[in-house]
Amino acid sequence: MKALKNRVQLIGHLGADPEVKTFENGSMMARLSLATNEPATGKNGEKSIRTQWHTLIVWGKLAEICAKYLQKGREVAVEGRIAYRTFTDADGSNRIATEITVNDLLMISGRRAG
Repeated sequence: MKALKNRVQLIGHLGADPEVKTFENGSMMARLSLATNEPATGKNGEKSIRTQWHTLIVWGKLAEICAKYLQKGREVAVEGRIAYRTFTDADGSNRIATEITVNDLLMISGRRAG
């Protein structure tokens, strides 16, 4: 049960090409934007799709793979953990970012969605 304490699994489509950074020590990080969709029913019984956006952070060799093979619209499955980060924005306000630190990634579709 210890492995279930902070574990997230998501399947969705990338909303943009990966943003990749290489640091002075040679390590690489990729930031991905992932959209997940779920059916929703409104008050009037109207059916719709609710989209949630998730920020994914990928490190090391897996980040290199993301940079090489992923692009906007690609469907992926990820497994990772939720992480919170605090930062100060341009206006000087303190903010909290919720991100998924990815441990494993599977490319589902070989082409873009739509």
